[in-house]
Amino acid sequence: MKHLQLTLVITAFFMSFLACKQPEASEAGPMAATEFPELAKNMTIYEVNIRQYTPEGTFKAFSKHLPRLKELGTEILWIMPVQPIGEKNRKGSLGSYYSIKDYRAINPEFGTMDDFKEMVNKAHELGMYVILDWVPNHTAWDHPWITERSDYYAKDSIGNIIYEADWTDIALLDHTNPKTRIAMIDEMKYWIETTDIDGFRCDHAGHEIPLYFWEEATDALDPLKDLFWLAEWDEPRMHLEFHTTYNWSVLHATEAVAKGEESAASLFELMEKDLARYGHSPYRMLMTTNHDENAWAGTVFERYGDGHKAFAVFIFTSYGMPMIYSGQEVGLDKRLAFFEKDSIDWNDKMDLTPFYQKLVKLRKDNQALWSGEYGAIPERIDAGNEYVMAYSRKKGNNEVVVVLNLSSKEQQVQLQVSGTGKDYMSGEDVDLANVRQLKPYQYIVIAK
Repeated sequence: MKHLQLTLVITAFFMSFLACKQPEASEAGPMAATEFPELAKNMTIYEVNIRQYTPEGTFKAFSKHLPRLKELGTEILWIMPVQPIGEKNRKGSLGSYYSIKDYRAINPEFGTMDDFKEMVNKAHELGMYVILDWVPNHTAWDHPWITERSDYYAKDSIGNIIYEADWTDIALLDHTNPKTRIAMIDEMKYWIETTDIDGFRCDHAGHEIPLYFWEEATDALDPLKDLFWLAEWDEPRMHLEFHTTYNWSVLHATEAVAKGEESAASLFELMEKDLARYGHSPYRMLMTTNHDENAWAGTVFERYGDGHKAFAVFIFTSYGMPMIYSGQEVGLDKRLAFFEKDSIDWNDKMDLTPFYQKLVKLRKDNQALWSGEYGAIPERIDAGNEYVMAYSRKKGNNEVVVVLNLSSKEQQVQLQVSGTGKDYMSGEDVDLANVRQLKPYQYIVIAK
């Protein structure tokens, strides 16, 4: 009986100790009151192109921009691939980030592994999260697996390793082979344990990659750390394992609207179909540009013209999770070369930084605009002008009303709401009942 009493006393002591002990922040990571995906419900993703970010094109040079990005308000930094680039069958003089020669090494052009770790640590100290662009679909032709583990690769009928489309600089992997999956997950584990990254942006996440690979990957890696998972894929099934997927459909639809090929009303119809197909909970990443669009389709000015700001307002307020590409916040007005050195000009000639700061803050501060189930589904509030998109999002006591003219001409509008408020973007007082005409690409945002 005495032994039992002693055991109960000791047990009560340790339970009391554990209850009183406060959780400690990791040495390199920010304190998280919640976990992903909830943690990211009001965050903005920022894509980092290390090669083109500075004239030096290094981690150290980019790290000097971290305080500026903190001030911009972005909290998730997506770092494009940082590993050495294959030399065999290389495209251009520097090659593609996505032709990886060694998963566990650093591209010497960017710096060292210690430089990368220091960059991650600085981001964490500023309260930002770092996700690494991961390429599980293929490797470079001079990756050691080509000669040492050719069974990891997809092959044609006569046993030759194959590549994807016209991307002759990469060799396609075979993830139906369990050994390939085990090896790939082990490489991903290395980066979590060695550099303390916070997740992955997964390239071609559904292309020639079975979903059971991602089931195995998340099962193995999530216990190591609370991770954020972003899939470069536009398919509902990916949300079984990923927090966020690409919304290519909305991106291309906004481009079509800007060209006059589709109506603004078609965007609302597309959103409704997307929500019906994916549900309200999944995070859908929205953008007007990224490294692919900029390099191959053109700048936001080429694709959206004078409407680039109106469409950015749509991306930040409609639904989903917004993303900003390197240089977008200062009006990147050239197609960055993909296989060569081509530095970003950080001279903000159009003074766009305050504009994007406002959008990031607007979304962060207004619960109605948060991602997935944490925000509100948009409700249309205009009488149906095909060039105008007007909607309201309500969550709890928070409501945000957005009115957009997505055309280059003045438009008449009749709103089905009333009330007064201050336009968040211009600072002007607005009486919604008296909004009858919109200037070309005019936008009104009222947060209540």
